[in-house]
Amino acid sequence: MSLRKLAFAAIFAAISSQGFANKATKQCPDFLNHEYRQLHSTKRVNLCDKYASKPMVLVNTASHCGFTKQFGSLERLYQKYKAQGVEVVGFASNDFNQEAKDEAEAAGICYKNYGVTFTMIAPTKVKGKDANPTFAHLAEKSKAPSWNFNKYLITADGGQVQHFGSRVKPLESELESALEKALN
Repeated sequence: MSLRKLAFAAIFAAISSQGFANKATKQCPDFLNHEYRQLHSTKRVNLCDKYASKPMVLVNTASHCGFTKQFGSLERLYQKYKAQGVEVVGFASNDFNQEAKDEAEAAGICYKNYGVTFTMIAPTKVKGKDANPTFAHLAEKSKAPSWNFNKYLITADGGQVQHFGSRVKPLESELESALEKALN
């Protein structure tokens, strides 16, 4: 293949993949089309990039809460269903005054203590007038978090949001049943 044909093929591939990315972003619901900084990192993630027509479980988290142990079962839920396209995203928050003093401590609790591999977002507001745009929408469509570890199941088309309170365990619960139903 000539150099000119190789260059054309490379340009075409880049344009095609960019068009696909733009198409996927356009299909993504507005409330997910936001960029957030990852926990204890300079990396940023756009939820539409993670979303890509997948069911998602979004959770408001805290490092020093009676429900903090749910990190372990959220990770197991993620591992159990990620091959089927499920994404879990944790939003660290101090809205209930139980987050770690700094992000390094929060990251240690998530990543070292509980082995979290799903996406964790740096501390952000999840309730009230200062809630981030994603959680503002979740509150509008279902219910605002009343405590840490509220879980929100979003269907693959983004059209349905189901709220599960702090006491609902990630596994062997109505959350997991609803997730399995959303996958079928």
